[in-house]
Amino acid sequence: MTARGQDAVAGPSRDQQLPVASGRVTAAAVGRAAMALPGLVASSTAAAVVGSIATIATPVLLGRVVDVVIAALDRRTDVQAALTPLLAAVAVAVVVGAVLTSLALREAERLGASIAADLRERVVDRSLRMAPQTLERAGVGDVSTRVTEDVEVFTRSVPTISAVINSLITVGVSVVAFVTLDWRIALAFFTVVPVYVLSLRSYLPKAAVLYAEERSRASTRSRVLLESVHGSRTVHAYGMGELQADRVRGASEAGLAAALRARRAFAAFAWTMNAAEAVGLSAVIATGFLLVRADLVSVGDVTAAALLFHRLFGPLGILLTSFDDVQRAAAALARIVGVAQMDPPTSRVRPPRLATATVRLTGIRHAYDDGHEVLHGIDLVVPAGTSLAVVGESGAGKTTLAAIAAGVFPPSAGTVELVDGEDPATAVDLADLDQIDLRSLVGMVSQESHVFAGTLREDLQLVRPGCGDEELWAALDGTGAAAWARALPDGLDTVVGAGGHPLTAAQEQHLALTRLYLRDPPVVVLDEATAEASSAGARELERVADDLLTGRTAVVVAHRLTQARACDRILVMADGRAVELGHHDELVAAGGMYARLWRTWTTSGRDATA
Repeated sequence: MTARGQDAVAGPSRDQQLPVASGRVTAAAVGRAAMALPGLVASSTAAAVVGSIATIATPVLLGRVVDVVIAALDRRTDVQAALTPLLAAVAVAVVVGAVLTSLALREAERLGASIAADLRERVVDRSLRMAPQTLERAGVGDVSTRVTEDVEVFTRSVPTISAVINSLITVGVSVVAFVTLDWRIALAFFTVVPVYVLSLRSYLPKAAVLYAEERSRASTRSRVLLESVHGSRTVHAYGMGELQADRVRGASEAGLAAALRARRAFAAFAWTMNAAEAVGLSAVIATGFLLVRADLVSVGDVTAAALLFHRLFGPLGILLTSFDDVQRAAAALARIVGVAQMDPPTSRVRPPRLATATVRLTGIRHAYDDGHEVLHGIDLVVPAGTSLAVVGESGAGKTTLAAIAAGVFPPSAGTVELVDGEDPATAVDLADLDQIDLRSLVGMVSQESHVFAGTLREDLQLVRPGCGDEELWAALDGTGAAAWARALPDGLDTVVGAGGHPLTAAQEQHLALTRLYLRDPPVVVLDEATAEASSAGARELERVADDLLTGRTAVVVAHRLTQARACDRILVMADGRAVELGHHDELVAAGGMYARLWRTWTTSGRDATA
């Protein structure tokens, strides 16, 4: 079997990442997800507000304690009687504040985890329903990073975000307490606000860009790593190990550099905030001293104000030290929402119910992102219930034509239509169908079949959810796979796929054909579906494929010319063009390109096609 080259590419080039949501769109998406859980929102908010009030009450009560003690000393009265109710109130405030703050954090974390789970499910749903060319263009690395790493970054940040929200509420309640104590002390507190505002205005726009770049670099690193792992055989076969290692190293170094730039920016911001805290506390104490000397406020009021400001060090510290995590989470969340908010493709027309269908390709031209055209004006009709084999040398355009016929991606020009085999006036353009409706009409099995991790039963039920064991065994019997399936350690309960019971290449293809049998579409496209099996396995798979094609409209990219000979007609391709079309005997008698391929096949016993 020869290399498949450009023809093996199933879509646009992988250089465009999926969309990233704006801050407004991200906030709106999170808000909608939160409003779907009103109980958690109400409980976490109420606990946070009441807990903050109780926490802030402690320094205010301690200020009253100072005033009571001073008054008692001046009048030489009993201090204990006056202090007992105040100290009891302090104890109650401490306990209530601690309990409600813990409850608020727990409820907020539950809310955040629920939002993360909802967004993860939506990202997976959108990814699975995404147009194949969009997924191919972005690359598996970008999608997998968003579903795994980005969701994990946001999930890990949920406790931090909960603490940030609680701290913001505490700061808000503290500001009210400052104003209530004395407006002049409040003014001293507010003198430090411009420092905070200016620092934040300088840092936040810069941080948003830096952390977005960090997540983007992480996505690129994941894509390069995945390509290296998945393409390890090709890397070793062509001696590309050092080159690929350089790519991985370059992507990793770029990711590290982006992370360091973000950390340096945060370190400068944190230093400014610490300086502002020192200035603010000094301003409050100095103002309080002047007001006490002028007999405008009590010592207890100043004590309460100083304790309030000092009490803010904790919440402010959480806000400052958490900006790093929050910005990273915001960048990850924007990437998650960017996919979750994508409109799932929907059919523009109501899909017809087709028992049989004619496949009609008109004016098909196709070029990939590099501009190189690989298909040049192909017109083709595959009548309902007939089979068409596509043969040709490597790079002829066979796989591209098959992918377009199956609706994997649209052609650059031209149309692919399904015409009702019983009512020729009824036709539907594949470009008007979403993936769900499309796959109910056209099924495809390619050379690269995937075995999903899980039991054999679950793997088969992916195409027919809820299908019972009786139907599954009937399908396995129908494709001749029941013999080896029954020989598995646990039958249908045998775990297959990654980490499970290993299947041979022939069994994997057999499984893919069984899924197609269960799906039962009127149109089938097989792209070298038996190529990976050994000779004996290939003959068995060809028999299964022949049985599957019976009564269906089929397009078969034939790896073995014996499979092509069994089809009703054969299309010979060269350089992206259809050069011959006819039955096996007609093409052999014509003495053209197919005749040469057949002669090479029969005399050498080797594959003459890709």
